[in-house]
Amino acid sequence: MNDADDSRTLAISAARAADAKKGDDVVVIDVGDVLAITGWFVVVSASNRRQVSTLADAVESDVKAELGRAPVRVEGLKEKQWVLLDYGDVVVHVFLDEARRFYEIERLYRDRPRAEWRLETSTEA
Repeated sequence: MNDADDSRTLAISAARAADAKKGDDVVVIDVGDVLAITGWFVVVSASNRRQVSTLADAVESDVKAELGRAPVRVEGLKEKQWVLLDYGDVVVHVFLDEARRFYEIERLYRDRPRAEWRLETSTEA
C-alpha cells in the first residue's frame, strides 16, 4: 500500500468509527489536489456536545486500534462545538450540528470527489 492508500484507509476508518457511534451525515472528501496541508477531510455532525466528544473519542480510539495512528494535534475538545483531529494526511472534523451549518465546510469543497466509506452489505438471507 502506498501513502495515498494509507491516507484513504485512515479516512474511511475514521468515517466508519463516527458512523458506528451514530454520527450524522458522514462524508469523506478528497482535498489533496487543492490543499497542500492534507489529503482528506472527514466531516461528521453530532446533535449535542456530549456526542461531539463521544464521536471524537471513538474516531481516535478506533483509528489507533485499527491502524496504530494517533492524531498529531487535537483542537476544540474543551468547547465541544467543532473538534478537529489532525492526522497530518487526514483531518477529521466533528461538528455540533449548528456549527456545521454555520461553517458549511462541504460547500467549499463541493466539487471535490467523495470516497464511499460504507461497508457493502449483503442482501442475501
